[in-house]
Formats: sequence, structure tokens, C-alpha cells
Amino acid sequence: MLIRREAPADEPAVRAVTTAAFAKPETPDPVEAGLLDRLRGCEAWLPELSMVATGEQGEIVGHVVCTRGHVGTHPVLALGPLSVHPAHQRRGVGLALVHSVLGAADATGEPLVALLGNPAYYHRFGFRAGTRYGITPPDPGWRDYFQVRTLTAYAPALRGAFAYPDPFNDL
Repeated sequence: MLIRREAPADEPAVRAVTTAAFAKPETPDPVEAGLLDRLRGCEAWLPELSMVATGEQGEIVGHVVCTRGHVGTHPVLALGPLSVHPAHQRRGVGLALVHSVLGAADATGEPLVALLGNPAYYHRFGFRAGTRYGITPPDPGWRDYFQVRTLTAYAPALRGAFAYPDPFNDL
């Protein structure tokens, strides 16, 4: 497996992986695939933080992206969606993608990454409850699943309400 930046030619394969990862019989075109489409078209898109995992034949088997979010007026990152094709799940693809995007985010001087996800899964990457850092989710009902991973450039004075990029608000 190789983790690399997404190239423009990868977009259809990334959408296919995202669709396969999140599709259910009642939602064959999941919201995550549409969200990814809308994120690509907004100013929050950060191409250097859109990464793919490729398999043995060079095929795309996973994808992760961080986009521009904010804590108050301070720029930070929002992670997601994270997608791994069902045929490649439970093989370390998601683990490699998250480690790679966190390393890239840290290398570019970002202070933190926030996400909404399963604490049992994301704890292994250093994500902790946002409230531990004084960072609150956009919806108080998300409190148990809203998490933050601080990076080298983080300063404890960075506190307040987290805001996702606009496409997240249309879900």
C-alpha cells in the first residue's frame, strides 16, 4: 500500500471508494459522497491534505481529507470523510491514511484537527474530547463524538466554538 496526495485524475475513483464505504441498501448514494463533491468546490478544500491509499495494482482503496475549519476566527482543520473500500477494510488502510494526513497537517503548521467520529476508533490517533481543550462542537448533541487532535503548533489559548466548512452544514 502507498499513501500519496490525491491527483485530479483520482476524483472518480475516490468518489467510488467513498460511495462503496458508506452505501447501504436504503442509501445507495450516501451523503458522504455528495459531501466530498461539495467540499471539492468550496474555498475550504486543501488539495495538499486530500490523500489516497493505493493497492498492489495501483488502484485506489482508501481516501481521507482535511478541510479548513475554524475555532472562532482561528483557522484549524476538519477531518473527514475517511473512506476505505469494504474489500480493504480491517487491513490498516484507515490507520495509514489518518497517520499520513495528521503528519502532513502537522508539517504544514496546523494547530489542530477536529472530527466527529467514534471515540473508540480515533483515540488511537491521539484524538480526545473537544471539551478537554475548551473546543465545543457546532451541535451540543455531538459532544460525545466530537474530538480534537492537537498538533505541534497548538496553543492552549485556542478555545471556543468549532465551525465546519459550509458543505457540512448542508447535511
